[in-house]
Amino acid sequence: MKPLRRRFFPKNLPWGGRLGSNPKSQLSAIGFGVSRSLPDGCRGQHKTPAAFGGGGGAVAEAAVPATVSLKRNEDASPASSPGRSIVAVGGGKGGIGKSLITSSLGICLARRGRRVVLIDADLGGANLHTALGLSAPKVSLGDFINRRVSSIEDVIMDTGVPNLGLISGAHDHLTASNLKYFQKTRLLNKIRSIKADYIFLDIGAGISFNIVDFFLLAEAGLLVVVPEPSSIENAYRFLKMSFYRHLWSAVKGYGVRSVIEEAMDEKNRQGIRTPFDLLDAVEKKDEAAGRALKAKSRSFRPRLIINQVRYPEDERLGPSMASVCRKHLGIDVECLGAIQYEDVVWQANRRKKPFMLVFPDSKAGQGLEQAAVNLLSSSRN
Repeated sequence: MKPLRRRFFPKNLPWGGRLGSNPKSQLSAIGFGVSRSLPDGCRGQHKTPAAFGGGGGAVAEAAVPATVSLKRNEDASPASSPGRSIVAVGGGKGGIGKSLITSSLGICLARRGRRVVLIDADLGGANLHTALGLSAPKVSLGDFINRRVSSIEDVIMDTGVPNLGLISGAHDHLTASNLKYFQKTRLLNKIRSIKADYIFLDIGAGISFNIVDFFLLAEAGLLVVVPEPSSIENAYRFLKMSFYRHLWSAVKGYGVRSVIEEAMDEKNRQGIRTPFDLLDAVEKKDEAAGRALKAKSRSFRPRLIINQVRYPEDERLGPSMASVCRKHLGIDVECLGAIQYEDVVWQANRRKKPFMLVFPDSKAGQGLEQAAVNLLSSSRN
């Protein structure tokens, strides 16, 4: 399958027209003040799971076009293969296509010879297995959380796609969505130990600490946004809270942590409304801590995919949001692509077939393939 030839994101494009809002008013409406820019520069061994062997499974029965090859190609040579990368797919809002993006990117990378594990980290509403055309598994992440299985590798199931494994989310476990601290710490550490080239986390909606911590587990989280005001507002709030949590985890002193915790309340008494304000407030309290947090802020570099694009101006939303985040929030955001809205997506879902195996040559399929190529390139860089 050939990637798209045209580029999704021309440079220096204005804020998306159909949203009826400019960057400053959009930020002000959701609790961000508009401030100046930051100074320069401130921005165990395990056995290989059987799931990577492929073969069998519900996915193998899907009507895969003859042109789809699941063999390793020259792009996936050991010399060019990147190190292990964890990608958390979030967005702060439900119904925006996180599971579609996660499953599709996983299939694309697996077809390129990468060993991929998908983890349904939506502990309150797991459905990633459905996007892959699989029935609810007998063992899930809940079995590991509740210690019914000793190793997280024991819950990696075969998807039927070579090189692609799945850890299904917890099913019917009300306590799973409210992990205790030691449970969350154990889970995050075990996820880091999984032997794979890429680990994708499909996280839930909202901005709870559990969800944000899953997002921050990744080297660079992937934010999914649809061209709707509610999705855009939630995305900015999610970025803000994730950024604050990212800084909070970097400091130990109670005084500095208390400033960050207060900044998480948009109506805080110190008037902290932006990441710029927060870094200034910390530096006034502790100059050394302020410098350290500015250095830490550079490592927060989320990625972005615009889903369900219907109009040409919707494609401009990605670079526009990236520009706003960089200029007014001090956060570097990289755009990976824009995915067209097409009826074939829900048709595949209704047929309980993996979208990227049934309609890879659709416009949406080509967009997802290009996003996977961009993710590979971003990981190398």
